[in-house]
Amino acid sequence: MSWTIDPAHSEITFNVRHMMITNVRGRMERFTGTIDFDEENPALSTVEVQIEAASVNTRDAQRDAHLRSADFFNADTYPYLTFRSKRVEVIDEDQGRIYGDLTIRDITRPVTLDVTYNGLATSPWGQTVAGFSATTKINRQDWGLTWNVPLANGGVLVGERITLSLEVELIKQGEAVPA
Repeated sequence: MSWTIDPAHSEITFNVRHMMITNVRGRMERFTGTIDFDEENPALSTVEVQIEAASVNTRDAQRDAHLRSADFFNADTYPYLTFRSKRVEVIDEDQGRIYGDLTIRDITRPVTLDVTYNGLATSPWGQTVAGFSATTKINRQDWGLTWNVPLANGGVLVGERITLSLEVELIKQGEAVPA
């Protein structure tokens, strides 16, 4: 059955080391996705997500502009980051892994999302909704995001490892939605 991401109740966030001593957090503000979630056999499920590169938000306008530039996302040339699942592994009734391809700047690399199924509910508007949490860690350099500045005391300004976290609420499609 086809499900879509409810953007009002979902988020994609990331964090990365800054100057080797702190974590900077940000979020991607605009994204869409379609999930074919098989409630009876989750291993048969598929996921496709499209994220607008220009929607990056770290609460610092200058940094966000730099992240949209050719040094990082190059959002004018590559407006979307995408994820497409290849396989779903069920670990137990609440845990699983989604193996898929993440594309950034037209470079596609495999990633594995560790997923928690948070449950199924009926909204006050009669929609069937499902909740999931997911995390993964990537090395940004694998996608050509190599810009950096060496620090006088050793290390670099921006860490290579990025932690991606997703909180996703899905809405089952094909159900009547009240006006």
